Amino acid sequence: MAAIFGMAGLTLTDTERAFFKRTRPMGYILFARNIQNPTQVIALNNNLRALDSSYDPVILIDQEGGRVQRLKPPHWRSAPTMVEFGALHGRNPAKAAEALRLNLRLIGEELAALGIDVDCAPVMDVPVPGAHDVIGDRAFSGDPAVVSVMAPLVCEGLIDAGVVPVIKHIPGHGRAGSDSHLELPVVTDDLATLRAHDFAPFKALCATPLQDACFAMTAHVVYRAIDSAKPATTSKAVINDIIRGEIGFRGLLMSDDLGMKALAGPFDARAAAALEAGCDVVLHCDGNMADMEAVAKGTGPLAGNGLRTFEASAKIRRKPREKIANIVTAGFQVLDALRHG
Repeated sequence: MAAIFGMAGLTLTDTERAFFKRTRPMGYILFARNIQNPTQVIALNNNLRALDSSYDPVILIDQEGGRVQRLKPPHWRSAPTMVEFGALHGRNPAKAAEALRLNLRLIGEELAALGIDVDCAPVMDVPVPGAHDVIGDRAFSGDPAVVSVMAPLVCEGLIDAGVVPVIKHIPGHGRAGSDSHLELPVVTDDLATLRAHDFAPFKALCATPLQDACFAMTAHVVYRAIDSAKPATTSKAVINDIIRGEIGFRGLLMSDDLGMKALAGPFDARAAAALEAGCDVVLHCDGNMADMEAVAKGTGPLAGNGLRTFEASAKIRRKPREKIANIVTAGFQVLDALRHG
């Protein structure tokens, strides 16, 4: 099924098992409520994959660093925010590149060891003064040129560890004046401004071979200059003309969480609208079974571009990789670069 679902707790319930076996979603996403310690997370991921041996679902997490990381101390490293690497770039670009790529390689190794093979990172949004701080220090910089340089390094670090990156929130959440978790942001800036600022990092990455190794996540944001009413997630104009056309992204496009309050209406209609607009896969995060059943009603099988790019991602997720020998030493190297670079 062209959907990714969350779960309610630390272990699968009988109801979840039956639902997932019946619907065969493309993947699952983990949140803090699903995480206790490494042994438990590995067991949960193994149980998810054991539900149906005929395919290999992806398992996702938001492990950006800073305030958005589901794996936390004492069992996992506390990774720096992306804005810290952006600041280091301003002082020492070479050291910033080295530290950032190593930091994401470390995150990727931590995820791969647990059986997690997709990380919803990097954030490629470019904040502007006066925007809501839902992005804030999750972004590298307010300069699109800096974001264009830094974001590919995140992708490279994760890919080196066998983890698929998810670039987000395409085509850009940085100038939204509200939090799409809570309401629908509306951006009124003209198309020339959006092209030069918001779209630029995504377009730069999509001009490289890296885009074939990445998924992308849409923004629940209305861009009045493109579509006066619908957010990117459900807008054919934004997806076809901008994301697929102007930006040139050809990989797997997933919606942001259908449960966010930026979207309205029944969950089957939300899912159907996102897929009809051009998303390959829909995401539903909170583990509410009634809502997941509704999402499943509005979602068909994984097919076309979604199936092709899902299958192609196995080259990253299953590739042999050389592990970093001393993860602790490498972590201190990252911190030292940020403090003294």
